Amino acid sequence: MAYQLDALGRARGCNACAKLRRTMGKTFDIGLEVLAAGRSARSELALGLSHGSTGRGTFFLETFGCQMNEHDSEKVAGVLLARGYRQVETPDAASVILYNTCSIREKAAQKVFSRLGEFREKQHEGKIIGVLGCVAQQEGEGIFKRAPWVSLVCGSASYRKLPELLTELENGNHRVTGLETDTDETFETEVTRRDHPWRAYLTIIEGCDKACSYCVVPYTRGPERSRSSEAILRDVRQVADAGYTEVQLLGQTVNSYADPMARRMRFSELLLAVADVAGIRRVRFTTSHPKDFTQDIVDAIDAEPRLCEHVHLPVQSGSNRVLKEMQRTYTRPQYLEKIGMIRASKRPIAITTDIIVGFPGETDADFEETLSLLDEVRYDGIFSFKYSPRPNTRALSMRDAISEEEKSRRLAVLQDRQREIQIANNKSQIGESFEVLVSGKSRREGQWSGYTSSHKVMNFTSQAPALLGTYVQVTATDATPNSLQGEHVA
Repeated sequence: MAYQLDALGRARGCNACAKLRRTMGKTFDIGLEVLAAGRSARSELALGLSHGSTGRGTFFLETFGCQMNEHDSEKVAGVLLARGYRQVETPDAASVILYNTCSIREKAAQKVFSRLGEFREKQHEGKIIGVLGCVAQQEGEGIFKRAPWVSLVCGSASYRKLPELLTELENGNHRVTGLETDTDETFETEVTRRDHPWRAYLTIIEGCDKACSYCVVPYTRGPERSRSSEAILRDVRQVADAGYTEVQLLGQTVNSYADPMARRMRFSELLLAVADVAGIRRVRFTTSHPKDFTQDIVDAIDAEPRLCEHVHLPVQSGSNRVLKEMQRTYTRPQYLEKIGMIRASKRPIAITTDIIVGFPGETDADFEETLSLLDEVRYDGIFSFKYSPRPNTRALSMRDAISEEEKSRRLAVLQDRQREIQIANNKSQIGESFEVLVSGKSRREGQWSGYTSSHKVMNFTSQAPALLGTYVQVTATDATPNSLQGEHVA
């Protein structure tokens, strides 16, 4: 049996609350110190769930990057808790310090080495310092040269070996690695420590086979490996039994899911099966690749109201020429066919995307095509980035690099254009009523926040008490580019 632990390290079955990440727009948050009357119980296993010896040590875990990294950290924490480690709030209080890293952009990787540099003078303290995730896979044993005080380097494809690697460290080995990517196995753990109080993240596919010319993920995460539908549905039933009502299915290319079971369940069939689990009220999924986005996914969203009406479909550029250089496997017209498919649904489906500006050789005309795509699609939100050269990618050797100044200018123009679109989109929803899962409370009396099923941030007023974790109806009364404002409909 796999256990689900909440943010306090307890068997999940009560309405605990953890500080929530800010994603799209402004939200309110409230910390564990308010809702759980202090943090003294954090990371302690209750109900005899410790499968290893107690008192092994303490650990500090910091996560950089995407939701998959956040969920990987939940599973890493579960492994450590099950072995008798106790989580602490600061590196100074920890005997084991772990950084779960992201290497999608250079800045994120630099931040990790900056963190590691803080321990240069503390080697004599006997702490075990480990680098996990994409930077670990990208840099490999080179991390030991840059930071000789690091003891553990483990890429995401080797997380299933963490118990063995920890045993080696506990037995006195000073340097251990887990860096393989050529594996069909996925990261399964007996215990997962859940940090989000109401949304449970579940990875259904790991790695990527798409080979985009700018992307390091195939190198750091390995080839695509799908979990069995049986294992996924078992986990969904467990989180539902633990009190979670919202599940988010994760994968670098989540809709490329290929069930390894004899049943060969399609992604759309898996969505419907997850939504059918008793207790589940919302099902989300991210990130989809346009190449594998098909009509049956839209049909499933239309047919099942528990499937959230939101699709994140990264386009990266509006220029056919740039898309070809990026090796994105589709053209602008083909991408727009997918958008048309979504827009033709019976339910209005919110669409968000990722866009890169300043890709090598991107001309002013190419950039204008991206702006025109914004005008044509009218996304509900975008995640936009300046191109960042990454090691082991084809784009690294491309000519005609765009200056940082020009990349910054284009990014600002893009974001200004999208801001205008978002305020218009959001204002068009004033007067509508939305179901909101309440996830935040302001320090100001009667001010709450949460997400609609289309993943819009809703900040609203209500005099009702104890709304956190509940679903309420809210009427939108105003709008900003990043959120809706509303009033609770009693």
